[in-house]
Amino acid sequence: MPYGATIIDAEGLRLSAEEKALFRAADPFGFILFARNIDTPDQVRALCDEMREAVGREAIITIDQEGGRVQRMRAPHWREWAPPLDLVVQAGPQAARAMYLMYRLIADELRSVGIDSNCAPMVDVAGDLTHSFLRNRCYGEDPAQVTALGRVVGDAMLAGGVLPVVKHMPGHGRATMDSHFDLPTVTAAAEDLKAVDFAPFKALNHLPMGMTAHLVYEALDDRPATLSSTMMQVIREEIGFDNLIMTDDISMKALAGTPAQNAVAAIDAGCDVVLYCNASLSDRRAVTEAVGHMTPAAQTRAERALAMRTKPDTVDIPALEREFRALSGGALHG
Repeated sequence: MPYGATIIDAEGLRLSAEEKALFRAADPFGFILFARNIDTPDQVRALCDEMREAVGREAIITIDQEGGRVQRMRAPHWREWAPPLDLVVQAGPQAARAMYLMYRLIADELRSVGIDSNCAPMVDVAGDLTHSFLRNRCYGEDPAQVTALGRVVGDAMLAGGVLPVVKHMPGHGRATMDSHFDLPTVTAAAEDLKAVDFAPFKALNHLPMGMTAHLVYEALDDRPATLSSTMMQVIREEIGFDNLIMTDDISMKALAGTPAQNAVAAIDAGCDVVLYCNASLSDRRAVTEAVGHMTPAAQTRAERALAMRTKPDTVDIPALEREFRALSGGALHG
């Protein structure tokens, strides 16, 4: 039986009986954790175990652990990370090594509590007008630099046994609005999008998973990329990404319509998996029932992604942390 075509979340620190029943029935491809799900290492391990027990397999469990304000696991039990762009500026010519070390350490933190995926690298190319919700999460303004840093971030997490999710496809950097609350429209010409925004995603199209952007690219279509078969064709054919594609959270206000309608539209457009977060139990049930199970093509991509989930390499974590501290100039606390 194919996996359910969703990635969903939990309300609290442990699963309720109703959530366990929903997860058992829906059999989602995976789960995502938020700050409300995080307390202590032992508690996170127990929650991850409950999620996997509910579906009867080693389902993917992902998280947003980028650094800066976008990190769900924080002190006192985990390290506090500076925003990626701040680290890139601080480390200068050693930025690639610093980013590798940061995300290899993050991977170690995640795997130690049962989390085996991270929604990074974020290879949206920043510009002068990039919205503040995104700006310091970026890796720079030059597509070649963003590509190089995104590559080491992906390599670091794979080495640490964590599946990276490259985002936000096919590029969120030109957005001047926060897609959590509004639908941004990008007016750049198609050739400019291809040369700048799409370039890092094309170079990193080997990564196991990708996440869509809730943006309209006016030169190509009038629908948000997540719901656009035209934009999915760009991602699949022009960018060449033939691995698993998950949506960004369909509860975000950038998308009109009900979550169930948006979920079906995303699958119809060509997404493999719908990410749905911060919703009631009944709404989560409605979305899982609306999308059902993965298509055969999506199931193939899912299995290919899972095959890239390996045991972490053997490294000296304290030595990596000392090296990172030396390169980062105080970008790590705790």
